Amino acid sequence: MNIRSRTLVALLLPFAIFFAGTAKAATSDNSLIDLQKKGVLTIANTQTSPPWSFLGTDNKLAGYDVDVANEVARRIGIRRVVFVADTFSNFIDGLKTGKYDLIVSGMAATPERKKVVDFSVPYTAQGFLIWVNDKNTDIKDVASLTGKKVGVDAGTANEVWARAHLMKSDIVSYDNGGFLYNDLATGRTDAVIESHFAGYKTKEINHLPIKEVGEPLTFSLGCVAIPKNEPALEDAVNKALSDMLVDGTIQTIAQKYLGKDYDMAGYIKKASAK
Repeated sequence: MNIRSRTLVALLLPFAIFFAGTAKAATSDNSLIDLQKKGVLTIANTQTSPPWSFLGTDNKLAGYDVDVANEVARRIGIRRVVFVADTFSNFIDGLKTGKYDLIVSGMAATPERKKVVDFSVPYTAQGFLIWVNDKNTDIKDVASLTGKKVGVDAGTANEVWARAHLMKSDIVSYDNGGFLYNDLATGRTDAVIESHFAGYKTKEINHLPIKEVGEPLTFSLGCVAIPKNEPALEDAVNKALSDMLVDGTIQTIAQKYLGKDYDMAGYIKKASAK
């Protein structure tokens, strides 16, 4: 081998080692295969957030997230799903420690969360509005929240948005959604940032004197949260969700729980374009 050939080999060797290592890492990811062999997929959701996940009158788990999760499991070749009830504030730690395999609870893929877990393509989109007491007449938009006490669910996308955009408001986070709305109804807080569905269901079930005002402040895209560095599982989940959007399954599930007029596929496309 001449000097020129030896020099070329020396220059290319580090790259060859790098790509070989990368290929080995990719082929050694057994995240999907291991779950398929196990035959059980453990999924976290709140189970207290209708119409997304809740216990029905028959005490069986139901909701948009539940049906989506079951369909994803079927499409990636896992026979059984076990749902684990948890709170948003515990979700990330639970996924990191292996308490569950996925989080299917409309979680937003924020930059901070992306540092510690991975996310699928969006499978849900919902708008967040201002909720106030029925007697309130002065809160209508962001400007009117200046100096007001605003409640949010701890660890959610609406808390992240509120802390980033309502700098002149007093943001109060709640681990218990019941207290969040009770404090609004009794006047301990002035407003709550929440989706139409969560606010309306809570209002109806608990007969609370609250109402929504103004236009949506922001749209939140919900994704499936996946443990970090499990590309095989991530790719499989992404394919399942993408196929479900294309073949109308997502839309069918949305209309079942959110109403015939709720264009989930359209809202996801609209929110993704922003």
